[in-house]
Amino acid sequence: MYRPRLSVEDRPDVLLAAIREIGFATIVTPTPAGIEATHVPTIARQASDGALVLAAHVARANAHWRVPEGSASLAIFQGPHTYMSPQWYPTKRETGKVVPTWLYIAIHAHGSLTAIEDRAWLRRQVEDLTSRHEGTRATPWSVSDAPQKYIDSMVRGIVGLEFRVGRLEGAWKLNEEENAADLDGTRQGLEAAGRAGELLTRALTERRSR
Repeated sequence: MYRPRLSVEDRPDVLLAAIREIGFATIVTPTPAGIEATHVPTIARQASDGALVLAAHVARANAHWRVPEGSASLAIFQGPHTYMSPQWYPTKRETGKVVPTWLYIAIHAHGSLTAIEDRAWLRRQVEDLTSRHEGTRATPWSVSDAPQKYIDSMVRGIVGLEFRVGRLEGAWKLNEEENAADLDGTRQGLEAAGRAGELLTRALTERRSR
């Protein structure tokens, strides 16, 4: 992925934390018939050998799981992003030499993909995803709330994907190349950008404090 020097983010702990927070990836796999791309919620786990593994699942009708075992693939995690108007930059008033841009956080995980049909693995996957996203609710739903036969039928309709990560690279495009005044303007613009702006401000503050 193209990353200007000041946008590079390669700290493993920061990348893993972002992957877990985003929790949703686009998995892309080239095949002789063309490119397969699927959007899936993910769970990040550590394999017994210490490798990072992204666990996901797709509908059995989705042909993506039929790619050859170990196929080279890319998982893209798109974090918060927002438009940034040049109206926020003092330089706009001083010289006019500014243009709009887009601020964002993105992570690319390079690795290999394997399909999983084991029922116990699939059951764990749906339980882990449910626990993660229901855990903060006042009355969380549990897989056990549904009839066992119904859950069994639903599990039969999915196939697991295990994405073994070989390399991570992150891009934190946060206007860090701008002068101090325009960077302050960037912060003001982010404050007006809602939830995405709040998350990007947090990331910018963390990076500037390194």
